[in-house]
Amino acid sequence: MTAAEMLERLVGFATVSRDSNLDLIAFVEGYLDEHGVDHWRVESDDSSKANLLARIGPDVAGGVVLSGHTDVVPVDGQPWSTDPFTLNDKGDGKLYGRGTCDMKGFIACALAELPKWVNLELSAPLYLALSYDEEVGCIGAPRMIEILMADHPRPAAVIVGEPTMMQPVVAHKGATNLRTTVTGRASHSSQVDQGVSAIHVAARLVTKIEDVMAELRAEGRIDEAFNVAHSSLHVGKIAGGTAINIMARECTFEWEIRHLPKDRFEDLIARVNDYAAELEIEMQRRAPEAGIVTEALNVTVPALADDNNAEVLGLCRELLGEQPSGAVAYATEAGQFQRVGLPTVICGPGSIRQAHQPDEYIEIEQLAAGTRFMQALGRRLASR
Repeated sequence: MTAAEMLERLVGFATVSRDSNLDLIAFVEGYLDEHGVDHWRVESDDSSKANLLARIGPDVAGGVVLSGHTDVVPVDGQPWSTDPFTLNDKGDGKLYGRGTCDMKGFIACALAELPKWVNLELSAPLYLALSYDEEVGCIGAPRMIEILMADHPRPAAVIVGEPTMMQPVVAHKGATNLRTTVTGRASHSSQVDQGVSAIHVAARLVTKIEDVMAELRAEGRIDEAFNVAHSSLHVGKIAGGTAINIMARECTFEWEIRHLPKDRFEDLIARVNDYAAELEIEMQRRAPEAGIVTEALNVTVPALADDNNAEVLGLCRELLGEQPSGAVAYATEAGQFQRVGLPTVICGPGSIRQAHQPDEYIEIEQLAAGTRFMQALGRRLASR
């Protein structure tokens, strides 16, 4: 099976994060069984989703982990010109479908090469680490990483196959999703002194969140390796109020912090929380029941730092040719692997510019480049 044929099978599973990925996992398990590859399913708490860890080659230390997530983002409301869950070749050198670049293309390249890997005398193993719920906070990977570290000889390197146009990436920002709920006091809008508008207070807090970014820039908290060179804070959703002539009792907004490797999430949210505490005191002078509560929607996804990665970066350059390394603003599971001491880089086919878009695609040449990388990786581990 070619990488394109494998990609067609993978895209056909509508593994949107809100839904199960078990049909895809079962397909891959059957494929691994056909080729005599050992594998381990690591399920979610409710068993509706699963990670899949597989090992090709000897049960020894020093292997290479190829990590990819199986979930994709929704297509709701997007103007697709084709069925997003059917791989489409329009003859323009691109393969269209949800997840083609982010990031089933990488997984397809690895699975397509697997039948050749099993016939090589590998001196160190190749691991496939397929996760769930990466798109909603890198939720699935940590329990799979725990199993990898506890039950298997220590790997030497991790390559996370997010789309980088097959150029190694050595750093990314951390990410935390948050929800803030502002509770005020409702009143008739003609009697503004009787109530506390949750919407008005939330608006002031939203503005402060943006102001924090300006503060960071003014303080010189910059890393030019990133195209957005500072930690970013962004409000993506807001809702509140019941009628135009009622002062809103409640307003809720969802936001995120994406922090540089050298910044700490705790320090950044403290700036927002300190201002929220000031607003809360002001609100409670008029309405003692008023308040502001912020909750994290996911465990903070750790940043990937450009550190302790010389060997895996050297491996990528050996297989790809001399390539410049870079940094990306999006978060991945790479920081989670690095956090347990595994040298990690990001490198995969496709461009992040196509990720999450309607008519998402991967260039056929990028899929071919991913295949060449997998072929070279197998030869490298067989030549030690």
